[in-house]
Amino acid sequence: MAIEIKRRQTRLIHVGPVAVGGGSPITVQSMTNTPTQDVAATVAQIGRLTAAGCEIVRVAVPDEAAAEAVAAIKAGIQIPLIADIHFDYRLALAAAKGGADGLRINPGNIGGRKKVQAVVDCARDLGLPIRIGVNSGSLEKELLHRYGGATAAAMVESALGHVALLEKAGFHAIKISLKASDVLRTVEAYRLLAERVDYPLHVGVTEAGSLYAGTVKSALGIGMLLAGGIGDTLRVSLTRDPVEEVRVGFEILKALNIRRRGPEIISCPTCGRCSIDLMSVVEDVEKALLTRSVPVKLAIMGCVVNGPGEAREADIGVAGGQGHGILFKKGKVVKKVPQDQLVATLLAEVDKWEKDHKKS
Repeated sequence: MAIEIKRRQTRLIHVGPVAVGGGSPITVQSMTNTPTQDVAATVAQIGRLTAAGCEIVRVAVPDEAAAEAVAAIKAGIQIPLIADIHFDYRLALAAAKGGADGLRINPGNIGGRKKVQAVVDCARDLGLPIRIGVNSGSLEKELLHRYGGATAAAMVESALGHVALLEKAGFHAIKISLKASDVLRTVEAYRLLAERVDYPLHVGVTEAGSLYAGTVKSALGIGMLLAGGIGDTLRVSLTRDPVEEVRVGFEILKALNIRRRGPEIISCPTCGRCSIDLMSVVEDVEKALLTRSVPVKLAIMGCVVNGPGEAREADIGVAGGQGHGILFKKGKVVKKVPQDQLVATLLAEVDKWEKDHKKS
C-alpha cells in the first residue's frame, strides 16, 4: 500500500489557467535557455517543453527587446508564460502588458517603493501573480553581514522582507522560492519559511549542475521537501536541454507517488546472465515514449529466468534471452519474441494498453 504524503495547506493562486497551491496538483516548470528576443527559437523550445509535459514556462527578460518579444512568444505557445525580471521595473510592466501570465521579481532589486508599487498595481490590474525569488547568491549585504553569510535563516528573512513589501502594497497573489546550490541549506530554508507563511512555494535547488549531479541534488532536495508536504510547484535546474528538467521533475513526483505522467520504466542493473544489449533497448524505448503521457508501468529485463518474477508489478514487460525474448504482463509470460523485435513488440503493447484505457 502506497504511503500518502500529507501536504501543507497553502493559498490558491493561478498562473494563467493553471492552479498553484490550495491542494491543486504539484506542477512542473522549466525555463527556456534561448535568447528571448529570438521568438522563433523560444517558441520552438517551449513547444518541445510542452510535449514533454511542462506546465508553466519562464523566460528571461533582461532588456527591452526581450520584453517586446513576450507578446509574440505568448501568441505561439499553449502553456502559461512567466517573465523573469531583475533590476528594471519597466521591463516587468512591459512584459505584463505584453501578455505574460506571471512575474518573477526580486522586490529588493527592482527599485524603490514607488517602483514596486507600480509593478504591483500592474499585476493586480491584469490578474497576474508575482513570484518572489530569493537566491543565496544575491542576498542583501546587510543580511550577509548580520548572519555571517547566506544562511537558511538569512534567506528566510530576505523573503519575508520582500513579502512585506508586496503586502504593504495590498498584494497577496504571491508565491515564493528560496534556492541555494547547497541541498541541505535549501531544504532548511524552505522548512523555516513554511512555518511562517501560507503562500504557495516554488521548490528547487538552484545551479544544481550537469545532468548527473543536478539530477541527484534536485531529487534529494526537492524530494525531501515534497516528502515532508512542502512544495506546490517545482523546477529542476540543470545545465542541460530544459526538456531534461521536465523529465526529471516528473520522475521525482512519480517516485514519491504524487503524480504519474508518462510511462514508468523499470529495468534490471544487468549481471552475468544478461545476454542482450539492455542499455540500448531501454534507451530506444525511452526515446520512443518521451512525449507520451500514458501512465503505464513497463519492465525491461535482461534475463528470462528471473525477469518476469522480479517485475511482477509491471503492466507490461519484456525480457531478453539467447536469440529471443519474452513478452510478459503482470509477471505472466504471454509469448516468445525474436530478440530484434523486443522494442517494437513492447511499443505496440503500449499502444494497445493506451487505447484500452482510453475506452474505460
